[in-house]
Amino acid sequence: MPAAKASRNVVIANTQGMHLRPAGALAKLASQFKSHVELICNLDRVDASSPMMLMSLGAAQGTKLTIEAIGEDAAEAVDALAELVDSFTEMDAELSPDEGALPPAD
Repeated sequence: MPAAKASRNVVIANTQGMHLRPAGALAKLASQFKSHVELICNLDRVDASSPMMLMSLGAAQGTKLTIEAIGEDAAEAVDALAELVDSFTEMDAELSPDEGALPPAD
């Protein structure tokens, strides 16, 4: 029997785009599923369990992505990841104004 496949389109809504914090959260969640999960942006397709690959998409606010999963829990993976992407705007609200800034030089 062929593996199940699921996909869903999402839009990055948070003002910071796909920076390290949401990429890390997305990769952590993607790695919890048995299915292989990828994010697709235009012609780029990356492994969703790699924060660095996710950040390489350069997904700014308003970027349209497709979440695609293949495997026994593909639908659950896509649903969970889409919900997380939708929650990225809440991550914006949690960031302090200087979070992610470099420390002052000595």
